[in-house]
Amino acid sequence: TRHDARRAAMTFEVHRRAPPPHLAGIVAAITGYRETAPGWTRMREAAPLRVPLIISFGAPFRIALGRAPHEADRQPSSAGLFPGPVEIASDGAAACVQADFTPLGAVRLFGGALADLANRMVPLDLALGTDGARLRERLGATPDWSTRFAIVEAFVTARLTHRPSPEVSFAWHRLAATGGALRITALAEEIGWSRQRLHTRFRAELGQGPKTVARMLRFHHACRAATRANTGWAGIAADCGYADQAHLAREFLDLGGEPPTTWARRVAARDPRLNPLAEAP
Repeated sequence: TRHDARRAAMTFEVHRRAPPPHLAGIVAAITGYRETAPGWTRMREAAPLRVPLIISFGAPFRIALGRAPHEADRQPSSAGLFPGPVEIASDGAAACVQADFTPLGAVRLFGGALADLANRMVPLDLALGTDGARLRERLGATPDWSTRFAIVEAFVTARLTHRPSPEVSFAWHRLAATGGALRITALAEEIGWSRQRLHTRFRAELGQGPKTVARMLRFHHACRAATRANTGWAGIAADCGYADQAHLAREFLDLGGEPPTTWARRVAARDPRLNPLAEAP
């Protein structure tokens, strides 16, 4: 609501630094977030195409996939790709550094474990082991954001020990370049694989199959179009490759958790400091 947006604008701070050149294409964004007054804040991200690593050194967020979060969802967290709305709540005492990875960048960090993170949130120590706990303690003991960012960048750089296969990397880039519009059968033929082999390998590395990722990419294409143009939902549906406006509306409900008009109102009311963290892939 507008009241929630005004209250949130007064009760948190956001700090950002562009990832260094050697992390380009791997880390999409590094953000510091700290709440400065008590009171509940709720946010929603729609089918994010970034893989977050959230290192909390304040009160952890409550984060749930596809439903409202509750107390059991309160933990320092990481997650894989999820084709649906991510619901986030905090009590006014959150503080964290969040590194958002591109899907291929997440493979560099997590390797084959990325598939195990799909469709769920996991505690930081499960995602990163004891190194994750030490990282959280170190960030909590560091007084300034610039040093925190440098610590996270060094930590990530040292752990980039995996690589996606050339075929899956090619498939991701082709799907992203077409906004999810490329037919999966045609993509498999470009690679020289069967459709089933592409599905199996793509899902094993990224945690979701290529068809699901294409849906997510097309959804984000529609979200961007809705914020940049005034063609109406029917025009956006046609431009983004949906069968019709009803098809687009169903995808917004499935992937975003709300109708397109409700999504548009929520995005318009959102604190602008959060905009780069939300719908963009």
